[in-house]
Amino acid sequence: VKKVLVTFPDDQAADLAVAEALRGVAECLRIPKAGDPSRSDALKGADAVITFITQKEMDQEELALLKEGCLLQSMQAGVDALPFDDIPERVIICANTGAWADPMGEHILGMILSLGKHLQKCHDRLSKGIFDRGIINTWFRGKTCGFVGFGGIAKAVARLVRPIGMKVIAVNTSGSTDEEVEFIGTLQDLPRVLEGSDVLVIAVPLTRKTRGLIGQKELALMKDDAILINPARGAIIDQKALYERMKAFPEFRVGIDAWWEEPLVQGEFRLDHPFFELDNLLGSPHNTNLVGGIFPVAAGIAAKNVRIFLEGGEPKSVVDRKDYQF
Repeated sequence: VKKVLVTFPDDQAADLAVAEALRGVAECLRIPKAGDPSRSDALKGADAVITFITQKEMDQEELALLKEGCLLQSMQAGVDALPFDDIPERVIICANTGAWADPMGEHILGMILSLGKHLQKCHDRLSKGIFDRGIINTWFRGKTCGFVGFGGIAKAVARLVRPIGMKVIAVNTSGSTDEEVEFIGTLQDLPRVLEGSDVLVIAVPLTRKTRGLIGQKELALMKDDAILINPARGAIIDQKALYERMKAFPEFRVGIDAWWEEPLVQGEFRLDHPFFELDNLLGSPHNTNLVGGIFPVAAGIAAKNVRIFLEGGEPKSVVDRKDYQF
């Protein structure tokens, strides 16, 4: 009998979703508590492990126990924070691409609309007794929403902006998509998307190729009154270049959910530049994916990928470690 070990935090609904997805294929086991003598044996015997925050759920010595051909299935779509040096080469790693896309799409749309309609600025001025009807809002019908990366999250946003009349252009790895778009290209076509976007959404993983992808040169190609949304990873955008762009062009509006230094990875939330002194910023604490009921959904999607693997198929979103050798 195949064994799948679950290490993510206790969640009855998520456990049930995993068990249902793997019914008839594998026995699902929750990892024994730290200090339990059976914990090591459970890790050694696992054919697959489903994790959430891997480095907090297994230490270096425990990861070393995983056997040849074991699948480490992350519940997260972005895997740049995985402890790759501690995960044996013999272990296959998969991301959970698209699992959180629906709520993230809603959050990103909310940021786009809030920035376009200057809602935070209007609210702040009203709170100070300033009734300013002179602020000109963005009319989105006929405008263009561009995407750097066109996976599950970007597609979720595209399906939301189309009904309000926006055009969609994008770049991805393949230069092709089944989605309805006005233009799709590869990263070589990035300048075209930067220049043509009224709204730009960053939706690529953080890899060797995408770290610092958006710098001073790329930001200079964008419209002076564009809206830039980053729900991906902070390090994809050069922090200094972004701050200087925002300071120089007050109508260049930015929504940030993924920051350069965050408590979960770097131990604290810290900025090198005073972004919050600018009123063309809208921030959220890397929580675009956090809505009620999403954790079991993401766990179930991860488990379905594990099922494909255990049945001898090709799992989705296999991670190439070389992409994460920063």
